Amino acid sequence: MIIYRRRRRGLENVPKHGGVLLVANHQSFFDPPLIGCSLSTRDTDFLARGGLFDFKPFAWFITSLNSTPIKQGAGDAGAMKEIIKRLNEKKAVLVFPEGSRTDDGTIQPFARGISVLLKRANCVVVPVGIAGVYDLWPRHRKLPRLFTRPIAVVYGEPLETKDLLEHGPDAAIEILQSRVEALAAQAESLR
Repeated sequence: MIIYRRRRRGLENVPKHGGVLLVANHQSFFDPPLIGCSLSTRDTDFLARGGLFDFKPFAWFITSLNSTPIKQGAGDAGAMKEIIKRLNEKKAVLVFPEGSRTDDGTIQPFARGISVLLKRANCVVVPVGIAGVYDLWPRHRKLPRLFTRPIAVVYGEPLETKDLLEHGPDAAIEILQSRVEALAAQAESLR
């Protein structure tokens, strides 16, 4: 974070204790460090694409950062159970419901798997919007750019899972996606 100018808002919205599911848009490989390092009040666990664990040195590195691998394109009950376990252990866990990094910088539709976490985890949900990270390290680049406009992260107000699920899982996903999109727009305005 030393090279990049970072702006952040809404840190007070992340509870200092208890299980917290952080739900964010996914622009680049830089997203987890941006979101996690911005939270000075608590450690953050991550859900990461299983393929990232194939290269052993990198697997060791992301495992040391509390990452859990998840298979893409299919339900991964083991990964979901692990995330639910961590949330029930009162940890903060970051997920990207888009499933993978954006190709063009826009937010993609959220996958239905997020509803499993909402139904089974006893936690609050904090939507998170990020901006500028796609410019820093877009999917098609091998390495990040060194100098860009500031990057920004905005943490939204916490939501109770029971309130999110009041009108069913599809409505919960729509609510979360609209909140993340609004927060990403706020983050863009901070840049």
